[in-house]
Order: sequence, then structure tokens, then C-alpha cells
Amino acid sequence: MAQVSNINVDPRSGFCKANSIFYSKRKTIPLPKNHSLDVTTFISSRPHHGNIAFIDASTGRQITFSDLWRAVDSVSTCLADMGIRKGHVILLLSPNSIFFPIICLAVMSLGAIITTTNPLNTGGEIAKQIADSKPVVAFTIKELIPKLAGSSLPVVLLDDPESITPEAKILTTLQEMMTKEPNGSRVRDRVSQDDTATLLYSSGTTGASKGVVSSHRNLIAMIETIVGRFNSDGAQETFICTVPMFHIYGLAVFAMALLASGTTIVVLSKFDMHEMLSAISKYRVTTLPLVPPILVAMINAADQLKSKYDLSSLQSCLCGGAPLSKEVVEGFVQKYPTVKILQGYGLTESTGIGSSTDTLEESRRYGTAGMLSSSMEAKIVNPDSGEALSVNQTGYFSNEEATASTLDSEGWLRTGDLCYIDEDGFIFVVDRLKELIKYKGYQVPPAELEALLLTHPEISDAAVIPFPDKEVGQYPMAYIVRKAGRDLSEAAVMDFVARQVAPYKRVRRVAFVAAIPKNPSGKILRKDLIKLATSKL
Repeated sequence: MAQVSNINVDPRSGFCKANSIFYSKRKTIPLPKNHSLDVTTFISSRPHHGNIAFIDASTGRQITFSDLWRAVDSVSTCLADMGIRKGHVILLLSPNSIFFPIICLAVMSLGAIITTTNPLNTGGEIAKQIADSKPVVAFTIKELIPKLAGSSLPVVLLDDPESITPEAKILTTLQEMMTKEPNGSRVRDRVSQDDTATLLYSSGTTGASKGVVSSHRNLIAMIETIVGRFNSDGAQETFICTVPMFHIYGLAVFAMALLASGTTIVVLSKFDMHEMLSAISKYRVTTLPLVPPILVAMINAADQLKSKYDLSSLQSCLCGGAPLSKEVVEGFVQKYPTVKILQGYGLTESTGIGSSTDTLEESRRYGTAGMLSSSMEAKIVNPDSGEALSVNQTGYFSNEEATASTLDSEGWLRTGDLCYIDEDGFIFVVDRLKELIKYKGYQVPPAELEALLLTHPEISDAAVIPFPDKEVGQYPMAYIVRKAGRDLSEAAVMDFVARQVAPYKRVRRVAFVAAIPKNPSGKILRKDLIKLATSKL
């Protein structure tokens, strides 16, 4: 239970009647009091007994902790020599790589800001982020340089510079930067915990995605929480990074937090079930993070997988993206009886932290997102009246860890979810006010696809909803109102969208209707469309 002075908190639920706040029941984690502290220095100064920091799953290349920190120092020296200073934004466009954390840590050590983007995004989508974040340098691989066309950004290559088109403005390569002798007397601005460290883009529901600012303090608090959760007994663990590092989960956990505990991380450049299972076997992985569709696939094919791959080293699976049903939890326990199934809930705006289940017993509160993470506070608020609600009452979920873009007048982060917290302090997500579609763990904003569809000359109105799918979780389905006299086909609609968005955002089902149902204020009644779409399942 979090220690809250002079407040009467129910030890069972964590709820305080005096202020209608739910307090975390987890052990409070103290944070460093040194105000002049950057997250890179914080991570590097933590004592641990780890040896290997990162392993490339495909090549077997390893980076020791000593080599890692020397590389970070070398890269930051080169960046400083280039004129990179506190407040400058650096773009990182790359698939998962053992070099991804080196770049992030070097940038943040200078007080500069790292902004990441999905390698699957189109050039147009990346151009919007560049226009918004205004980076001064981009780190990327040769294959992705065309997606920066028109930006005129100077580029640092993460791979071989051969066969690069002449128009690409290549400054240097990461390998050259990593071989530079670190300069201890280089120019360094004073960095405080309140300074911005990352600018990550979280999918919104009303137009283009917006940048979410996280400070060094946000990241340090996140690291302390994760280290406290996964390294309480000091045992050496090996994680496999299956989630994208450009996302808050991958960046926060695998590029930062686990380094602070000396954990070894096996990196997959992209997700592939065979490569993941082979790496678990080869490198004796103990902890596997995944999303529900992968978990379900492992259950359905358990007998074949266990006969082909040695998964005996696995001790726990961490699942996020959606709460797990009783059937999924118990199905996994039956097929993998020696592996704990744990869950987590968080947002980019809360630096990836929110709630978690930390034992199998907690995960057996079927459908829960877990209990509030250490030192977190939350409110359940009536979405219409703003009235704070108590135990077992469903409302709008607010969390005190926040960034400025989505705060209410009292400083609470509006999560966009309808939730309730039960009498034992477990959070249950009932519905998503944000209406994001979760495709294989990726977030797809319906409003973005609707805006795109409305640019089609034969479409007069459109609505996009999540359609349930056992393999991918959800995929975008479009309801289309054709313009009078037009004969637009389903295939034409899907092709129109596919040409302009990342693969995970593609519309994969289309239905034509006479009108889109809306309320008096013009808001799309998605629940009606979801009910219509799923009525025949």
C-alpha cells in the first residue's frame, strides 16, 4: 500500500473516501532526489552484476555492458561535435536493433530529445511527424532512406553506406561514431529531471497523431517501477524483445529499464514466430513479452511448438494490449504449466506504466488489467458529470502520471477508457472512449482512416470500427456511403486506403450502407455499427 500521510485509505481497495482517489497497493518506490540528473546517467550509475546487455537474435552478435556504455559515450561525443545541444530533436527511424538503445541513451545524455517513428509508416506519415517535431538529424538504415525524401534531413546510417543514392545527405555512420574516442571535456548542457527526454507519437482519435512529451523524471520513475517488478529477488533474467522499440513499451522497457538491472535482452529485428521460438531455445530466454494474438497462437499450437522448440527456460510471459479471458488464461496455464502469465496496462502518456498483474493468482482475476503500479494514483470519473466514483462504479479512468496535452484542470491524465476498480483494487477496462482499434498490438485511430476515406471522390460518408479477429485481435472495418449513382466496390475501397497508410492500418472489411448512424451532435454511433457488424458472428 502506498504511504499517504493523513489520509484514511481502505487497505483492501486502495480507495480514499475523503478525496475519491484510488492509491496503489504496491510497495512505494523511492525516486532520486538529485534534480540535476538525466536518465542515461541514472541508468549507467546503477550497480548490477550483468555481463551481456544485448544479443542480436539473427546474427548472434553481442554487446557487453562495458561496450554499451563506451559506445554511448562515443556517440554522444560525436553528436556534441556536430553541434547537437539540449532541446534539439533527433529522429530515429529503424527496426529493432541492438544499436537502438545506444542512440537513444546518447541523445538523452546531452539533454537532446529522441523521437521515434514506425518503419512501416509511409513517407507521407513520416513527413507529418517531421514537420511537427522538427528534428535536426535522422538516424536510419539504408532501406528506409527513401521515406525521408523531401525532408532534407542530414542522416546517420545504422548500416553499410554503399549503394546510397547521391541525393541522400549522409553525415556519417553509427559504426564510425562508435569507434570515436570519447571526449570527457565536450560541451554538455546541464540537464534536469524536468527536461524533455522523449517525444513519442501516440495515435489519436481526432485527426493526426500528436507528440507525447516524457521528461527524464517520467522515465526514471518508470525504470524504478519496472526494475522493482521484475528484479525483486536479484535473479539474472534474459528477456526477448518482440515488441517494437519505437513504441513506448519497447523503448521504455528494453532500451532503458532492463539495462538498469543488468538483464540480458535478445533482440528480434522484426517479429517472426519461428525466429522468436528459436531464440528462446538458443539463448535460454526466461521472460517473453507478447500481445494476445501471439499468446492465443502459442496455446493453439502448443503441442507442435513444444515438440519442435526447447521452451523449458521460459519462466513468465507478459501480455499487454487487451485483458485476457478466463479461457485464454486457463488454456495457457494448462499448456505451459511452468510459465507464469502476467498482464499490464499503460499508455504512452503515462510512460508505459499504469497497472499490472504480478502473479498468476492476480491474473486469475479474469478480465482485469491488474492493480495500480507502484506510487500511482487514479480516479474513476463519471464521463458526463465529472463526479468522482468509488469502488465497483464504472466511469472514465484518470491517472495522475501525465503529460500536459491530456490533463484536466486538476492535473489528472484522461486515459480515454471506461473502467472500474473492484473492492480488492483490481482495474477492469469496460470500454475504450478513445475508440482505438488494436491490430496485433498496434493502435489504429478510426478518425484518421475516416478522414482519408472522405477524400475519395465516390464516397459521401464513412465510419471505421474495430472488427474482432482471433489472429490479430481487431482489424479496421469501414462502413461506406457511396455518392449517388456510383458503383464503388469493396476491393477499390481497400486498395485506396492500402496505398496511403502503413500495413497495420489497412481496411480489411467493407460494407455499404445508406447512412452512417450519428447522434444529434454528429458523433458516429460506433457501438451501433459494431453491433451490426458482429451480429452474424
